[in-house]
Amino acid sequence: MNSVPVAVDMNVRPAVTAFFDEATNTVSYVVRDPRSNACAIYDSVMDIDYAAGRISYESADELIKFVQDNGLVVEWLIETHAHADHLSGAPYIQSKLGGKIGIGEKITVVQDVFGKIFNAGTEFERDGSQFDKLIKDGDTYQIGSLKAFAMLTPGHTPACMTHVVGDAAFVGDTLFMPDGGTARADFPGGDARELYYSIKRILELPPETRVFTCHDYAPGGREFKWETTVAEQRRANIHVHDGITVDEFVAMRTKRDETLKLPDLIVPSIQVNMRGGKLPEPEDESGKRFLKVPINGL
Repeated sequence: MNSVPVAVDMNVRPAVTAFFDEATNTVSYVVRDPRSNACAIYDSVMDIDYAAGRISYESADELIKFVQDNGLVVEWLIETHAHADHLSGAPYIQSKLGGKIGIGEKITVVQDVFGKIFNAGTEFERDGSQFDKLIKDGDTYQIGSLKAFAMLTPGHTPACMTHVVGDAAFVGDTLFMPDGGTARADFPGGDARELYYSIKRILELPPETRVFTCHDYAPGGREFKWETTVAEQRRANIHVHDGITVDEFVAMRTKRDETLKLPDLIVPSIQVNMRGGKLPEPEDESGKRFLKVPINGL
């Protein structure tokens, strides 16, 4: 993997607007080029009433309204990884606003693993073709005049990437706020040791780098927060602050993961998100679509 990005101007400060979805504790971001009306959306949400089998778009519509009200042009819809706790709203937003949907190229590994778990069949392509752009480690892309830099940061999932845009880093689930610690590493394809080195790579960014997380669970009942800095993470992250060794981290992460239940929405989320945010194809002429529950498969 490449080292700390040199292609990104850390003196550039993009405008970042956060949208918190309380149902899934997910934070989506609209990131705007300060020199133009270009923007990118990171980790959007499609709503689901899982018990009723109904989807809706209130969260995505909020993002769409913000973009339209501010006269912005969406150039990218980025997924930091294939989420297991919420469904992506990217295709819906794309149908309204345009933009390219991008995800890390290792999504093909996730598709292969979970395609088998969910018995997706031969019609489910495992080549990442459901996305407009498969992003490689070290790739750059433009948001207007902004140059964004993508770093492969696996461990939570094989496809996890951190996106550095000016002085801002969007870390997905890899890091939480300092009092929340780090992502779990027990999903298929996850690896605690790999996660440690991915986090260390993020923490090699300049200390003033703004760090934006994809989730917050308000430990101790504090107010919800999602912005911190590299310096603060290095000083105070309860799982991986400076001085924690890889063996200490792996032991902690492994023990902790054994106590965690699976996310409530992992079954619908993975099936949709591995398809680029699209629902499975209809199974008959009625046009009805179905999600599968693997018995003893997760």
